[in-house]
Amino acid sequence: MVLIDAEETDAFTENQHQVDGGLNENEISQQLRSEDGRQNPPQTDTLRDEASTDSQQNCHLFFTDIHAALRELTATVTEQKGNIRELTATVTEQKVNIRELTATVTEQKMNIRELTATVTEQKMNIRELTATVTEQKINIRELTATVTEQKMNIKELTATVTEQKANIRELTATDTEQKTNIRALETQLREQQTFILEEMNKKNDEISNLTQSQVEELRKENRDREIAFSASVMQSGGGYIGPFTSEITLTYRNVFTNIGNAYNPITGIFTAPLKGAYMFRVSVFGVGGILTTAAIVKNGKHVVIAHDIQAQAQDRLNSSNGVLLILEVGDVVYDNSG
Repeated sequence: MVLIDAEETDAFTENQHQVDGGLNENEISQQLRSEDGRQNPPQTDTLRDEASTDSQQNCHLFFTDIHAALRELTATVTEQKGNIRELTATVTEQKVNIRELTATVTEQKMNIRELTATVTEQKMNIRELTATVTEQKINIRELTATVTEQKMNIKELTATVTEQKANIRELTATDTEQKTNIRALETQLREQQTFILEEMNKKNDEISNLTQSQVEELRKENRDREIAFSASVMQSGGGYIGPFTSEITLTYRNVFTNIGNAYNPITGIFTAPLKGAYMFRVSVFGVGGILTTAAIVKNGKHVVIAHDIQAQAQDRLNSSNGVLLILEVGDVVYDNSG
């Protein structure tokens, strides 16, 4: 492929126009004769005649050389025209090739831009994938740590289960031993029940053999062991006591019953004469707007309390409470209010 500059192409075209627009051989001969006439004007007929023969000879030689030169020049011009046509065709072809190359380069540029955009997009995708992979690695580390922790927990649970199995074996052995002991105790209980039944039968026989006088003595002894009392705060009529600014011991002066004389109506204190179980109960009544309360106290410690309060004066208060106490000889029981 030959590249020709545009300026060279224009020069060839100009030369071609000059040759194409030039004179032919006759015109050139005529022009030469006119030029010779102007340079050598006629002086006299003699000189013209003398010079005629020489002139014809010289002209013949001159024109012969000119015709040869013209032929050569014409051949050269024709050859140059051919060359110019070839060069013109080559230039046209080169222009077409240049246009095709320009279009190809433009297309390649478009492809490069598309490839650049694709590469940029791929880089973004790679960054996203890298971030995703990094996140997945972190998740895998966390999961690995969790799995490790779970393995530790499983080991601990396995050890615990093993220990529990050992404990269960021990408990099973203990249960078997306990069952054996229970069977032995049941045997002993049956033997004791048989012994007690025999003793009871003996006692029944002895009781049946007691005389009437012995029965009366037992009844009298039981009567001496009876202890009970019932009393109220007011000796007669009705009324209210309190309220009190501090706790006081209530004295039930109106005594309804005092079997065994264990209750003292002056101090309000009951003193246990015998060891046994004693039932105590207290009841309170009042009007609204005033706090009503009474507590059963054993040896200085509150046991139970009867308590009520109402906001309105027309309301009525009513509360009670009781307790069964095991008392030793000398234990004291009384009621507090306040």
